[in-house]
Amino acid sequence: MTAAAAAPEREVLVWWARTGDARPELLGLLDAVERARHEATVRPGDKARFLVGCALSRVALGGLLGVPPADVPLRRVCPRCGGPHGKVGLTVPERSPYADVDFSVTHSGEVVGVAVCRGAAVGLDAEDDGIDLDVDAAARTALGEGERRALRARPPAARRAAFLRTWTRKEAVLKALGVGLHVPLRELELSAPDAAPAVLGWPGRLGRLGRRPEVSLTDLTVAGTHPAAVAVLAGGGVRVAVQADPVL
Repeated sequence: MTAAAAAPEREVLVWWARTGDARPELLGLLDAVERARHEATVRPGDKARFLVGCALSRVALGGLLGVPPADVPLRRVCPRCGGPHGKVGLTVPERSPYADVDFSVTHSGEVVGVAVCRGAAVGLDAEDDGIDLDVDAAARTALGEGERRALRARPPAARRAAFLRTWTRKEAVLKALGVGLHVPLRELELSAPDAAPAVLGWPGRLGRLGRRPEVSLTDLTVAGTHPAAVAVLAGGGVRVAVQADPVL
C-alpha cells in the first residue's frame, strides 16, 4: 500500500491598496450595480473603501483573466434576500479555466486588500491596530472560554495585539467559508496568537451543515501595524505572494 500524497501548498496572491487611492476615474471600472451602491453610500470613508475595494478586485482579477478590469464578471447576491449586496463572486462558466478562482476582499481603516486563490476557497481579513477597542468587551463576544483565559494570562499591554491577531484569523476562516459573522464566534476555537495558526474547534452549527473542512491559515502584517490573516479551505499550507500594487 502506498502512502497518500500530501496535500499541495496553496498559493495566495495578495494585493494591498489604501483609501487614499480613491479617485473619480476609478468609477469607470465599476459596473452599474457597484456604481449605484457607491452613490448610495453616505460616509466619505465608506465610499472610498468600497470604491477602492471594487477597483482593486477588478484590476487584480482582470490581470489573471486577461480582460479589462471593467469586464471582469463579478456578481453580488445576498443568500438571505437575493439583493445585490452579498459576498462578491466571480461568475464564469463551469468549464472555464478560471472556474476554480476564488477571492476575498477586506477593508480596515485606510487599508484595502484582495486575496486570490485557485483551487480552494480563500478568506482575507485585516484589522486596524489604531482603532478604539475595549478588548475585554470584544473578547466576551468573540473568544471562547479557553481563549479568554489565555488572553487574561497575558500582560495587559499585550492583550490588544493578541486579541486582534486571533480576531483576524477567525474572520479569515469565516470569510473563506462564506458564512461571515452568522455563526457563534466563541465556538470557533483557534490556537494561541503566538502559536502556529490553526483551527482547534468548530461551531456546532457548521458541523450540522457538514462544513468542517481542512483549513490552512497564515498570519500577515500590513504597513507594519495592521494585523491580517489568510485562510484557505484546504490542507497543505499557504504560500502568500504579496503583489506589487496595481495601478489604480
